[in-house]
Amino acid sequence: MKTISLQSELANLMKQENVYLNLSISSLIEKSLIRGEGTLTSTGALSVETGAYTGRSPKDKFIVKESSVADKIDWGSVNQPIEKEVFTSLYHKVINHLGRKEELFVSDGYAGADELYRLPLKVINEFAWHQVFARQLFIRPTEVRSDNENKAFTIISAPSFKANPTIDGTRSEAFVIVSFEERVVLIGGTEYAGEMKKSIFSIMNYLLPEQDVLSMHCSANTSNEGDVALFFGLSGTGKTTLSADPQRSLIGDDEHGWSNNGVFNIEGGCYAKCINLTEEKEPQIWNAIRFGTVLENVILDKQTSQADYHDTCLTENTRAAYPLEAIPNALIPSIAGHPNTIIFLTADAFGVLPPISKLTKEQAMYHFLSGYTSKLAGTERGITSPEATFSTCFGAPFLPLPAARYAEMLGENIDQHNVDVYLVNTGWSGGSYGVGERMNLKYTRAMVQAALSGELRAVETTTDPVFGLHIPLHCAGVPDKVLQPRNTWEDKKAYDTKAQQLATNFKQNFIKFNDISDRIKQAGPK
Repeated sequence: MKTISLQSELANLMKQENVYLNLSISSLIEKSLIRGEGTLTSTGALSVETGAYTGRSPKDKFIVKESSVADKIDWGSVNQPIEKEVFTSLYHKVINHLGRKEELFVSDGYAGADELYRLPLKVINEFAWHQVFARQLFIRPTEVRSDNENKAFTIISAPSFKANPTIDGTRSEAFVIVSFEERVVLIGGTEYAGEMKKSIFSIMNYLLPEQDVLSMHCSANTSNEGDVALFFGLSGTGKTTLSADPQRSLIGDDEHGWSNNGVFNIEGGCYAKCINLTEEKEPQIWNAIRFGTVLENVILDKQTSQADYHDTCLTENTRAAYPLEAIPNALIPSIAGHPNTIIFLTADAFGVLPPISKLTKEQAMYHFLSGYTSKLAGTERGITSPEATFSTCFGAPFLPLPAARYAEMLGENIDQHNVDVYLVNTGWSGGSYGVGERMNLKYTRAMVQAALSGELRAVETTTDPVFGLHIPLHCAGVPDKVLQPRNTWEDKKAYDTKAQQLATNFKQNFIKFNDISDRIKQAGPK
């Protein structure tokens, strides 16, 4: 008996009468409400719950070990291999499962605003609200066709299909599997829509460097004059807050590529955290949560349908997914020139890093590879005091290639385009967490503005004896004392102890980078 190819099997599924192709947002929301998938909030957003999975399931994410990619992938705990036979068996089961559904929802889209590097996408969902999510987060189809149409990736998401680990070769009932040769993302067992977004980002992190384009987990904005800034930072460092500048246009809030032509957004929307959201602190996000936006795992008042962003009974990872156009000063299309300034953000709970410091190229590569911030007491079970945490290139869970590849490309771009790079500490000053105070946001904004305007280039600096960072002696709008972290501590010996402790954490984390040159290693703490 002749075996049907995976693509033929998919094509047969798409021919069924139960398939709805490229429905409008309003039609999809109507379907979601009729199917009981969600409700409307008082502002018109579609509110949904994602069940047992309220975040990504990294231990259930796999890449098919295929000959064309096997020697390129950085295999390990992040990029877990799975055999082609396991993937193929699950693929058949998922397609059969979806074929029995009364309704399926399919849409076309893209990843990558630059037409030279955009990746065509086809998204197949059993949930209508997942289609709303996909339509808002990925770039909507246009009349412009990409030269890469025949290289499209297909996302197949079947949350109600639960794997049997014993039979199916998975770790649990949930699975997220990427096949580069079949150009498929196969998702099952989890309703968390973010798996679709992050799977495509991981794929772009593989494909773009192969085209000499640096893929980056960062936000980006630009001024009316055309200067471009990138903001790298882990959760809680202020990346969204500081990049959302009413005086600058937002290119994107999370994923970007940097090509020979400049910077471009990989996505067509934003996936903003909603925990403790207020109109005063985050007016752009607040006002974007209206009809067409998907609100995940946010508790609503039963009487008024108003969102309670402070209620975390389902999860702290509450989210809003909305199109980039919902931000008033968004740049459409989201393409700009080469960066003038790069900002690395860290929330140092030890209170020892300077509030702002200028980095050499080597220091920039070191801190890019380190991706440091702090976990605070209470944020995770078992954490009773601040802990240093590191995420390679500020996006370790999404990097299929060895980290050195991304760092080398960053260093080359910094050199070629003469980019200023700064490390900004939005964490603690005057003492560590529990003793000192969180950095004054007004001061941080003043320092970022001085960096973006170029004012800090001419300011004299002093070198930190522990971290080797170049600290400006003056910055408009910021007291000189604040700029020197040791001066803000009453107990200088306590500062020295904490500084050495954090320096040791950096050193220990960097041991894993065996393929990094000595000049990069020597750019870290002394």
